[in-house]
Amino acid sequence: MMRSLLFRGVLPIAAAPLIFLIYFGVLQLSGNFHEVIAGQLYRSSQLTGKQLADYVQANGIKTIINLRGENGKSAWYRNETATAEKLGVQHVDFGMSAYKELNLGRVAQLIQIMRDAPKPILLHCKSGADRTGLAAAIYVNRVAGMDEDTAERQLSIRFGHLGIPYLSSAYAMDRTWEDIESAKTIGSMVSLPAQII
Repeated sequence: MMRSLLFRGVLPIAAAPLIFLIYFGVLQLSGNFHEVIAGQLYRSSQLTGKQLADYVQANGIKTIINLRGENGKSAWYRNETATAEKLGVQHVDFGMSAYKELNLGRVAQLIQIMRDAPKPILLHCKSGADRTGLAAAIYVNRVAGMDEDTAERQLSIRFGHLGIPYLSSAYAMDRTWEDIESAKTIGSMVSLPAQII
């Protein structure tokens, strides 16, 4: 009896991390590709050349914003830029770290890049969870004009983001988002009204 109760109590607790690891693995195998706003914005992890070509063609993507930054010595970067060039897609490098807060000046630069870029846009970083989550939240709120709660959902475990204070190094993305939420303007750009489009 005691053994049965212990087994039923411990098993669900022990299974939870395993379930999360399996889910995160599936996200990575699929490229963590998600539609954020149809016809405007998509997000992913680092894709293979074939995955990138397939998603670009299937969704009409016109701009790739690489949040990992320029890295000409890496095969992934050379492959990505060659695929973008072959498909006639604009490629933009905007390097940021998942472990350091982004200051509001850099946020303003990213907003301007996303506003000016031909749509639809594909945002990506390595895992498609942290940097991509923050950039997607910024787009949803500051470019598309949707409310902050809707935007903040982009920084979610659904996409593999774990923003836990003092435990997660990627919590810097959550702190940056909090700074953005409290800023009425960023640089010389006035924030858009909070509304659902």
